[in-house]
Amino acid sequence: MRKNRKKKFVRWLILFLIVLLAGGYYAYSKGYFDRFIEEKKILDILVERKNLKNYDLYSKERPYAVMIDNIRYAWPQTGLSDAFLIYEIIVEGGQTRLMALFKDQDTIKIGPIRSSRHYYLDYAMENDAIYVHFGGSGKAYSDIRSLGINNLDGLANSSGMAYRDKTRPAPHNVYASIANMKKFAEKKNYRLTTNKDSLLNYSFSEVNLNEREDAKIANNIKVVYSTNHTTSYSYDSTNKIYTRKMNGVEHKDRVSGEKYTFKNIIIFKVKNDPLIDNSHKGRQEVYTIGKGNGYFITNGYAIPITWEKSTRSSQTIFKDLKGKEIKVNDGKTFIQVQPLSQTTTLE
Repeated sequence: MRKNRKKKFVRWLILFLIVLLAGGYYAYSKGYFDRFIEEKKILDILVERKNLKNYDLYSKERPYAVMIDNIRYAWPQTGLSDAFLIYEIIVEGGQTRLMALFKDQDTIKIGPIRSSRHYYLDYAMENDAIYVHFGGSGKAYSDIRSLGINNLDGLANSSGMAYRDKTRPAPHNVYASIANMKKFAEKKNYRLTTNKDSLLNYSFSEVNLNEREDAKIANNIKVVYSTNHTTSYSYDSTNKIYTRKMNGVEHKDRVSGEKYTFKNIIIFKVKNDPLIDNSHKGRQEVYTIGKGNGYFITNGYAIPITWEKSTRSSQTIFKDLKGKEIKVNDGKTFIQVQPLSQTTTLE
């Protein structure tokens, strides 16, 4: 009888210990799990609040897209180191012109600013930017009116949005500050904020392409626009950035003397033809709408990409060859919109 009671007691004790251990484990594991979830939420919030160094994803300030003179007499330029994104596109005479985008900056001198060409409007619109120029072609002015482009024309704003630097030869001597751009944008009652997403998908973690099967070494890059103009890049592996040259001349700032550097380069090809506008100036039609091929380059490597733009105002979408939208590194980006007939060399 005692033996049976003893056995029963032992069984209950074992069962009690099992329940106690199970309960303790459950309580421990649940507490651990709850703490894990809580800590993960905190980390997620911290990551969400972290701003990129180059581009503030949470800023609602509307960018300014500034037309930049790029013929030899305009070099060196000023203020482009503050631009988060720059486009280079062909213009008449086989030359190119730049369009530099600024956001959340107070740059005091940008230029030389030059006149508009109508196809640059498509890339200003895809960034929801206020468009800054000094004059323009007939087609550009017509499209500015018909498309309702919020623009600041230094040629029309004689009261001081832009000014001429008399130490440089005209017409390559027009400059403006971000403060003046904002002042005149406010006078025109332009919308100063944006809800449009960033054109590019910036990554918080480092994007490295070297392990991809389709990656190519890209330490030296040559982008030909015409017999008159070639843009090239050299990779600085120590600082993980690209320095830039145009026709063999280093691209640098006139005021600081520092070389312009870029973390990301996107090259894509579009068709262009002489524009039939009776101007006899060799102005171009650039076919921004459509699809085609190109390269995304960062950290010494390149991958082939595709581009697609469905309307003049829609954003260009860049994808890898598997159809996935590319992510770019935190840093300044240069977009080379290259004539379809010209060559790109990667070494």
